[in-house]
Amino acid sequence: MSEAEAAVTEAATTVRETDIDVMRVMDLIPHRYPFLLVDRIEKFEPNVGCVGLKNVTINEPFFAGHFPQRPVMPGVLIIESMAQTAGCLVVATLGAESEGKLVYFMTIDNARFRKPVVPGDQMRVHVKKIRNRGPVWKFEGVARVDGAVVAEATYSAMILDR
Repeated sequence: MSEAEAAVTEAATTVRETDIDVMRVMDLIPHRYPFLLVDRIEKFEPNVGCVGLKNVTINEPFFAGHFPQRPVMPGVLIIESMAQTAGCLVVATLGAESEGKLVYFMTIDNARFRKPVVPGDQMRVHVKKIRNRGPVWKFEGVARVDGAVVAEATYSAMILDR
């Protein structure tokens, strides 16, 4: 392998540290307040994985009823945050090819909830693409707070025309 080929290979396998802010996240996926559950993408490696950040605040509308005396982020919304982070990965990976398409949730498998997520937490959602075949993509997601796993799941999504 030539030096130039080695450099290209190394560049292709190096994780690209990027910071996709909330405005760009809203360009990538259609979700909006109060259902936008990704504040930023901290790391992004096209076609491989990314890390999404969700700042959990007491102002979240679901805390009014879940639960007033002990606010806990609902597990289904943690999974939704994983799905939205994966949607950002898909759309950012596909680029112009994703124009006019939406990412639809298909399956959730092996979901596990390890610790409650509460106001004041910064939840980091680590998403890794397992595979994609045509319009169907499969992912592994792990949500962490302060490095501790709070939830994990495998799930799939399909890319379809709007």
